[in-house]
Amino acid sequence: MSALGTLGTGTTGGADTTDKAGNEPARRGRWVPYALLAPGLLWLVVFFAIPMVVQGSTSLQTGNLTKGYDLTWHWAGYWDAIEQYYPQFLRSFGYAAAATVMCLVIGYPLAYAIAFKAGRWRGMWLVLVIAPFFTSFLVRTLAWKTILADNGIVVDVLNTLRFTDVTAFLGLTQDDRVLATPLAVICGLTYNFLPFMVLPLYACLERIDPRLHEAAGDLYASPRTTFAKVTFPLSLPGVVSGTLLTFIPASGDYVNAQWLGSPDTGMAGNVIQTQFLRVLDYPTAAALSFILMLLIVLMVTAYIRKAGTEDLV
Repeated sequence: MSALGTLGTGTTGGADTTDKAGNEPARRGRWVPYALLAPGLLWLVVFFAIPMVVQGSTSLQTGNLTKGYDLTWHWAGYWDAIEQYYPQFLRSFGYAAAATVMCLVIGYPLAYAIAFKAGRWRGMWLVLVIAPFFTSFLVRTLAWKTILADNGIVVDVLNTLRFTDVTAFLGLTQDDRVLATPLAVICGLTYNFLPFMVLPLYACLERIDPRLHEAAGDLYASPRTTFAKVTFPLSLPGVVSGTLLTFIPASGDYVNAQWLGSPDTGMAGNVIQTQFLRVLDYPTAAALSFILMLLIVLMVTAYIRKAGTEDLV
């Protein structure tokens, strides 16, 4: 009996010992999530927060590289940057929006086909989608200089079809040529950021239960109605994610405008690069960077609220 009592005390009856032994791991366990988050938080602080603070301080300084810069809280630099370079900002968002629409028009059917029609070839098609990432961003962009060359087959076909007449009327091309025009920049942006549209769309479409399509068919819904009432609404998170992942980097891009465009097609990223690396006007460059970031954040916030979903893929 005493043995049983002793055994019971050690297993179930020893509440004090169990609590003391159990509370310590519980307290340690509360710190596990913070320990796991610590490397990521440290990375964000060192490589994001601190540089942001430094750039914010730089944007409010005055002076030059020779004599040095002083923090004078020169807020007027922001207004001067907007007043002087607002065409480049408008151009950046216009080109990015056009490229995003083109990526959606091209990417949605492609993602739909991979998700529902590719079958055992699905893996191969996904590899083809991400294949451009196997080469340098600069190499991919420079390839379009050959594709859109004035004496190339692409421009010859477009001229034969009188397509360049339409684009010239819209202000996208000039003199029956595509290179060094807004259309070339938009084409480059579309090509380089298309995978960022296709992959989120595919991930969202692939999760749709096929039985929902079967149920719609059992209710005599046509394929068009099934797409409009079932497939597309369920894929909206992928649409939102894809458009954001395309629009945001396209707005700040400068490589496509530099190599496929002309001085008249420069974007905000080109101005920032020039101010940082050539003019060496660091306060103006930092102010332009913050203005671009703020405008993108405002537009993205408004877009997410308008889309009515935050369930991003």
